Amino acid sequence: MPITLPPLTRRQFGKVAIAVGGEALITSNASAARNSENTELDQNRVALLADTHISADPGRRYPGTKWPGSPVSEDEHESVNMAESLSETAKRVIALEPRPVHLILNGDCAFSSGKVAEYKEFLRLVEPIRAAGVTVHVTIGNHDNRENLWKTLPFLRKDQMGIQAEVIELEHANLVLLDSGRKGVLGDKQLKWLANQLDQRSDKPALIFGHFNPYPNRGVRPIRGMQDGAALLKLLGERKHARAYFYGHTHEWQHDQKGHLNLINQPAVSYYFGKGIANGWVDMRLTDGLAQIKLHCINRKHKQHGDRITINLTT
Repeated sequence: MPITLPPLTRRQFGKVAIAVGGEALITSNASAARNSENTELDQNRVALLADTHISADPGRRYPGTKWPGSPVSEDEHESVNMAESLSETAKRVIALEPRPVHLILNGDCAFSSGKVAEYKEFLRLVEPIRAAGVTVHVTIGNHDNRENLWKTLPFLRKDQMGIQAEVIELEHANLVLLDSGRKGVLGDKQLKWLANQLDQRSDKPALIFGHFNPYPNRGVRPIRGMQDGAALLKLLGERKHARAYFYGHTHEWQHDQKGHLNLINQPAVSYYFGKGIANGWVDMRLTDGLAQIKLHCINRKHKQHGDRITINLTT
């Protein structure tokens, strides 16, 4: 079952704002709630985020990952405040006209090991998005902990807890969200589920989302692909209506193509692995036959800000 954070009503949002405290937060939340009542929501627009890595401490900064053999020298790592990055992203998503009806956060919500305190801070930061009428969907990454995330979502029923996979049916495409867990494994049961879901919906293009990269990363940091990535790619390659696989984990913005299948590597919202790497989020607009994707960097002066990818949805 999915982890879905539904939109907040104006009354619900006020209660949440009072609970977390802070005059500035209450003011901005109330404004978002008011705006949601007057702003059109686009059923064919989806905001795509990955790797927010939110700490329990909103002031926490991270200098970037260091690893043996890194091409990035010690003084080139750029410090990023994770909470500020997500907060800025939320403001920009809310400001879109029309606003997307869905937002997908493709894994690694939490900074370390998915602590309850990290999820509480994460939920606080996405509250303005929900108050703006946007439904937030969350996939599981290697820094996430399902059980701790469930503890912070009291509206979840027991039958909604388990492998977090779902299908979002939109007018022009079906969005399939997968759970690659903490070790980058889908498992035979989930792969069979995916095959069945795709086969039952072969009349419409499918875009698939999972946190882990399906094959070794070719970017700045060497990261091994998910253990059953080859099986996933074979499954998607055999179904022409599967048009793209979106993933995070590597914290880079990249685009590959294998036959009809596009592979979109989403950048991290909250920090990069080395100097010059883009961090930000993706705006996706679906039409009859196309998925138009645009990169929004936190730093609008970044050379990749505004990059576009067009995916042909026709089989």
